[in-house]
Amino acid sequence: MAVSIFRPTRSCPSTWRRHFSASAARCINAYDSTISNLRLDKNTAVVYQGFTGKAATANAKDTIAYGTRIVGGISPGKGGSTHLDLPVFNTVEEAMKTVRPHVSAVFVPAQFAAKAIIESIEAEVPLVVSVAEHIPVHDMLRVHEILRTQSKTRLVGPNCPGIIAPEQCRVGIMPYKQYQRGCIGIVSKSGTLSYEAVGATSAVGLGQSIVLGMGGDLLPGTTLADGLRLFFEDEETKGIIVIGEIGGEAELRAAELIREYRQSTPSPKPIVAMVAGKTAPLGRIMGHAGAMLTPRDVPADIKAKALEDAGAVVVPHPGVMGVTMKRLLEVDLKK
Repeated sequence: MAVSIFRPTRSCPSTWRRHFSASAARCINAYDSTISNLRLDKNTAVVYQGFTGKAATANAKDTIAYGTRIVGGISPGKGGSTHLDLPVFNTVEEAMKTVRPHVSAVFVPAQFAAKAIIESIEAEVPLVVSVAEHIPVHDMLRVHEILRTQSKTRLVGPNCPGIIAPEQCRVGIMPYKQYQRGCIGIVSKSGTLSYEAVGATSAVGLGQSIVLGMGGDLLPGTTLADGLRLFFEDEETKGIIVIGEIGGEAELRAAELIREYRQSTPSPKPIVAMVAGKTAPLGRIMGHAGAMLTPRDVPADIKAKALEDAGAVVVPHPGVMGVTMKRLLEVDLKK
């Protein structure tokens, strides 16, 4: 593992920090510069960690059939062999030197997932996608400590459906057949609700540019705000859908960013939003660890009001997202 030492400079005062990639970041906010790594296309090269395992094998078969460019995988101790007619490597570093992937899909059990993520960060894979649920929180704290001190790797997940550029590149477990290439960017805390939003936008002929699952864990590698920053700058994205839920404050950060964007942009892209869990009682977990309403959390209706006040059009359920977005886009065209 390459380690470098960060020394404070006039432009970036700080205490001494350790960095865990060969190309050390120079500021604590360097991780933000990796948001552009979320862009995928038909040429995006993907490897699997845990490649020869049952889950990775089944997912890889579907993903290859979808047309995604899978270039190999990692299974320690099996390097030099082939699997699904693709090369197997012992380490991510070996894969980076040989097939140079843009994405690593982490398909290993939760207790080993953090180690696999860190291995990809050390190898400077631009994008790591982890779908595993129940990764220990202390493991993810370590991952975040490393992520925030480098500027080469972006993490999506854990506990998420992944990320997809429809008809071009799929990295994750989403039911991809209803996805259509188009112009709507979707970022969601809930995997299931993102599928509903996809169905709604496909039904009205808009399709999707990129669909990003933030994931339901307490410590996600990519947030709703990060997804918004991606879509604000993405030329293919003409409209944006944001889906939140109870637990945490990601929606409030997203609202702040939407307000800033709309105030500073002459012709902002239309944004449709919803927040699930308005009837959830205190202490009830909705599906996963991150979706839990505690006495310290902001309720769903307050989050929805914050998004609405920031300029997003808030809808009651994902089934109307397609028609609402189509109407907003038509209004923009008439201006």
